[in-house]
Amino acid sequence: MSKEQSGAVLAIDFGTSNSAVGVFAQGKVRLIELELGKQTLPTALFFDFEDKTVAFGSQAEQALFEGAWGRYMRALKSLLGTPLIRESGMFLGKRMSYLQIVARFLSEIKTRAECETGMLFTKALSGRPVRFHADEARDMQALADLREAYHLAGFAEVRFMNEPEAAARAQARILQAGDLGLVIDIGGGTSDFTLFRTKADGSINTLRSEGLRLGGTNFDRLLSFDHVMPLMGRGSQIRHAFGDQTHQAPNAIFADLATWQKIPFLYTPDTRRAAKDLLKYASAPEKLTRLVRVLDDERGHDLAFAVEAAKIALNSKPLAQVDMRLGALEKGLSAPLYALALEHSLQPSAVQIAETALACTTGAGVQAQSVTHLILVGGSSLMQVVQTAVSDAFPDAEVHHGAALTGIIEGLAEASGEWQP
Repeated sequence: MSKEQSGAVLAIDFGTSNSAVGVFAQGKVRLIELELGKQTLPTALFFDFEDKTVAFGSQAEQALFEGAWGRYMRALKSLLGTPLIRESGMFLGKRMSYLQIVARFLSEIKTRAECETGMLFTKALSGRPVRFHADEARDMQALADLREAYHLAGFAEVRFMNEPEAAARAQARILQAGDLGLVIDIGGGTSDFTLFRTKADGSINTLRSEGLRLGGTNFDRLLSFDHVMPLMGRGSQIRHAFGDQTHQAPNAIFADLATWQKIPFLYTPDTRRAAKDLLKYASAPEKLTRLVRVLDDERGHDLAFAVEAAKIALNSKPLAQVDMRLGALEKGLSAPLYALALEHSLQPSAVQIAETALACTTGAGVQAQSVTHLILVGGSSLMQVVQTAVSDAFPDAEVHHGAALTGIIEGLAEASGEWQP
């Protein structure tokens, strides 16, 4: 192995929902296929309890859809900086923390990149949200957790770059010298913003960055909580064990079941017992029966995928409604999700994103009307409700749709060329 092939830098966009990797080689950016014909990999794992193997990406999703016996995990990046990342469980006969599982995923994409390129990667240039969490201490802990995961995955060194700054580097070529651009990166778990000015040589001057812990998985949670969880008993009445009084079913279990990263934590004896206690005194037992069934059969992720699919379908086609396929609740069950209902559920989040984008510009002393270009990256930036909100906030800016899933990794790979052995 030559000097150029050993100790090289791997650029990694480790995302909540999807991940990508790239290198800077022979003077140009190269994005590396992580699955056949694909430059992105779903950030997901499936521990197959029967075959004693671990599947990653699309294969993990396929194992879940086929009903394999095991444990599916997605959106684990959202656990960084929280106590849950240090929780552990038994997986394939070995006790592992969720931080070690994150490292397992990073190790897998490292191995795939090495096999694809013939290079040995000992250094990683990783993207990071501007803010993992609003709380500063938790934000710092999340970065420490991620750094530890990279070391556990086999990287001797790791550096970090704000994800929207990486996107700004990659997309600056579409701007002219002096243009004022604002990257709006709506990922799976966070929304990130970078205001920059393009220089005459094509480089950028970063003026300010902001971050918000809100992204596509939050959209899924809101839609599931509003439109699926009521079918399982959210908002229904529970009778008291003694007397005729009732109270509303507690929201906690429904909130967790609607949240991608918390679903695996619900399949415990205590949670199943709590659901059965609710069913015992339920005024609408047919709904709570569905909750018990989902927990017993471990079908929470099936519901999350059904909601996500309906969200994407409504956003990509001029439809008034789509049917969410909810066979995990009850055989043959479906429920409509209306376009107006989707907008109603997501509008407050879209407004929050637009307000944070404005805070990024005003914090830099720049008026909204001075922004010449909006650069939208991240899969969730494609949501029409988001595009409308940010376009209204910056009415004079020209809107560009950067490569939704590869905009960040292109910038990271380019930057990695400045850290070569």
